[in-house]
Amino acid sequence: MTRRLILLGCASLALGLAGLVRAAEPSAPALLPLPAQLHVDAGRFTVDAHTPIVLADDAASTRRTGAWLTDLVARTRGLRLPLKHGAAAAGAIVLQRDPAAPVANREGYALDVTPQGIRITARDDAGLFYGAVTLWQLLTPDAKQGAVEVPALSIRDQPRFDWRGLMLDSVRHFQSVAEIERLLEQMAQHKLNTFHWHLTDDQGWRIQIKRYPELTRIGAWRTPPGAGRDGEPQRYGGFYTQAQIRRIVAYAAARQITVVPEIDMPGHAQAAVAAYPQFGVTGQRPPVSVDWGINPYLYNVDDATFEFIGNVLDEVMALFPSTYIHVGGDEAIKDQWQASPAVQAKMRALGITREDALQGWFIDRVGQYLDQHGCKLVGWDEILDGDKLPADATVMSWRGTDGAIKAAMMGHDVVMAPAPQLYFDHVQGELADEYAGRLGVESLQSVYAFPTVPAVLGAAQARHVLGVQANVWTEHMPTMAHVEHAVFPRLDALSEVTWSPPVANGWPGFLARLPPQFARYRAQHVAYADSAFAVDIDVDRNVALATGNATVTLASQTGFGVIHYTLDGSTPTPGSPRYDTPFNVTLPATVRAASFAADGSVLAAPRQRVLDRPSLLSLPGTALANCPGSNFRLRLQPTPDAQGTQPVYAVNVFDACQLFPPTLLNGVGAIRVEAVRLPRNFALAHEQKLVVARPHATPFGELVVHADTCAGAVLASMPLPDPVHGPSRFELQAQLPAQTGERSLCLVYTVPIDGPLYAIGNVALTP
Repeated sequence: MTRRLILLGCASLALGLAGLVRAAEPSAPALLPLPAQLHVDAGRFTVDAHTPIVLADDAASTRRTGAWLTDLVARTRGLRLPLKHGAAAAGAIVLQRDPAAPVANREGYALDVTPQGIRITARDDAGLFYGAVTLWQLLTPDAKQGAVEVPALSIRDQPRFDWRGLMLDSVRHFQSVAEIERLLEQMAQHKLNTFHWHLTDDQGWRIQIKRYPELTRIGAWRTPPGAGRDGEPQRYGGFYTQAQIRRIVAYAAARQITVVPEIDMPGHAQAAVAAYPQFGVTGQRPPVSVDWGINPYLYNVDDATFEFIGNVLDEVMALFPSTYIHVGGDEAIKDQWQASPAVQAKMRALGITREDALQGWFIDRVGQYLDQHGCKLVGWDEILDGDKLPADATVMSWRGTDGAIKAAMMGHDVVMAPAPQLYFDHVQGELADEYAGRLGVESLQSVYAFPTVPAVLGAAQARHVLGVQANVWTEHMPTMAHVEHAVFPRLDALSEVTWSPPVANGWPGFLARLPPQFARYRAQHVAYADSAFAVDIDVDRNVALATGNATVTLASQTGFGVIHYTLDGSTPTPGSPRYDTPFNVTLPATVRAASFAADGSVLAAPRQRVLDRPSLLSLPGTALANCPGSNFRLRLQPTPDAQGTQPVYAVNVFDACQLFPPTLLNGVGAIRVEAVRLPRNFALAHEQKLVVARPHATPFGELVVHADTCAGAVLASMPLPDPVHGPSRFELQAQLPAQTGERSLCLVYTVPIDGPLYAIGNVALTP
């Protein structure tokens, strides 16, 4: 046989691959993540409806993997392969647990395709399952249905990291059991093995604890701002029964995923304190919070509270077989502890002088309890701030990578999960149709380029890096459509970063392997984002306004694929004009553009831009920059629990001020603003002092338009309607003094900072 090396590991996988790898050639199978070793041979094996999957051992896990593969191939390729038990046979797909399989490392597998058949062997259950995942990708190289020819090849594969994780916040917004199972299925298809489940926080308690029923009777529900209006429910929430949790844990385990529960402490405890105020510091019962951010409620530090925590953890440990239990530990502002005579007395009795050290004592006590029950504590990197930390505690670094570096140097295991790079609540692009989320942009490429092991760590310290995790915080993801848009296809980048050996110049090869993956998503109705490939249609607005002609530039974030466009309003196809260089149009014109892969499949849905004078003088609020002084920026929807994905508004909760870019104002005599009132449901804690307050001349404030800068002359002032009785969306209009030349406009809301937020939907300059 002629064998062509596609990927080369520098040592035998049986001894552990070190990972000298080069990117796949175009003719190599489009596999994600990239295997550690892949050799392509001469010949092919055809898989059709008569090809059996043979289970060559009697392990229950092998039967589950075979059934999973059979079902997935049927759903995505339309092939219903017969499942059989018995010895390996020619013309079959053979799955076998084998203690002598070529890959000795945990979760590794060998996959061989010859003209006589396909064989997957592994030494453990996870390895066999991941071999089946790779085979499924080989069986779905395109969007076709039915029989498929698989190239002869040999794969020896294993993961780079033990912890390949995704965190889902089910507190800020709640997902159904079916939705979580759908996400777990996709995690499995990406060879991720750790589902970090955020189950308690200020805004809700989502796990049934039978000994404390008020946690879910009271703590699982909140009354949202604007309840009963504009589509907001009268109450929002939900929880998972213990039976549902066992179902999810079993579903995950069948896909080789460990579920790591998070019970947040000592902060982010408001929902628990709302249910049982005696375990809080003040003894008062707060409501379950509706505010995103940092709320002040902490657990008490008395023995009764630790008894409560221990009882809760007993039920948690009984539900989750994970070795790791996540206890949060983040963002616990210490105001309540500082103000409490009882807590201060406890500190004196313990000989503790700092509240951060008291948190260290708190975490250590919980860690000892977990250790006594055979579990290990994992927490966010604030657990390093105290003087004590359990020796076997694992640190999850989210405030950049400094926490991971410090922890590894102290001898603690670490999981890399830093903001902003791996916070999937950050938006993926800046186009007007991007979903709600945090800015700045964390693109597909930024995830792929994430440096998994800090360069300052030596070899021994680097071994403490268990792996990498992305986090899906759901303040701005009220539906599963939002979650899927945020997660995919960035999960493909995460998958390759956590599984594959480091790859030199791997980005182009990664992009080339995505089109078949998008076809797999479409076959499973996964609502992935196309932000990385969406076409931005750009012109010089002022030249077009001055001349009536525009030079159009088309580009996407990645530059991958081919862009085709139309000027007649029709949908672009691969047969439409191809974009190679900027082109000129005469106003009015409508430009539509889309990007396509080499096989003609669509990479991103068409985007459209109308080019005429009214459109050039009109911009959405999301296109207006922040005023100088604060770069904080969110994309928010009209209500916290919106069921649609649009509209979206740009908001800076610290300063309600935006800049309309320099625009040729000749002939402009008025301004029309589509405005919106939004809930100010943000707990800013010690950053509240940064919110800019401006005087207002009318009862409810104004939208003021300044010339050039925010200190410039006032061109217009538009009073705002009564927020109690007026609609949440409304239009403001004003005349503008005649202007000439290019001028910027500063638009500032002068509103009470203890009232609602205001945002701009659209600004139109008119004659």
